[in-house]
Amino acid sequence: ARPGLEQAAVRLPLGHAAADLCLKGGLERGALHEVFAGPGHEAAATGFTAGLAARVAARKRLLWIRQDFSALEFGELSATGFLEFGIDPERLLLLCVADTAGALRAAHDALSCAALGAVVIEIAGRPKILDLMASRRLTLASAQKTVTTFLLRFNAEPQASTAETRWLVRAAASPTQAENWGHPVFKAGLVRNRHGRTGEWVMEWSCDEGLFKETDRGAVVSAPSD
Repeated sequence: ARPGLEQAAVRLPLGHAAADLCLKGGLERGALHEVFAGPGHEAAATGFTAGLAARVAARKRLLWIRQDFSALEFGELSATGFLEFGIDPERLLLLCVADTAGALRAAHDALSCAALGAVVIEIAGRPKILDLMASRRLTLASAQKTVTTFLLRFNAEPQASTAETRWLVRAAASPTQAENWGHPVFKAGLVRNRHGRTGEWVMEWSCDEGLFKETDRGAVVSAPSD
């Protein structure tokens, strides 16, 4: 077996009991995971991905790779926003590149660094270079040093890939209580799970605890594994 593959099987609970049950204990480290934004819900998908990445990275740094035009199209990443989200911005490294090819090259280089806990690759549209072979390379590179990869997709439709999980994310309404207005809430659909069932939940991110929690609106709609 290649170095790092044994550790890659370690799963980290998200904190949301129903989702963790479908994931057989949690999100797999050292693997490729995909997050697709529902139309107009790019900010929600960004927050959800940030939560996933922070969970699996633990105390290690996060590298966020995005294209130069992303700030204009989908909003800038804010250090203050990450801090209010419960993620120390000093843990975040931001790299802006010209195109998808540059993003993939940078990701492959970064995934060889065991000091990183996670790499987020933010890609808009459906570039031809991001094909099944590209996802396979990301999967293999993630396993080598147990650095988890998150492929964050905007304005794109799912396609064949080697991702362990695929999520479709939209914003959900926050609780109405005044003291809880700032708790981010997501409608998260686990639409692909290579090792278990799929489902859809309303998941609340706890900025203080750094995990996802169940809400009274978080009913499971789970499909058979086949």
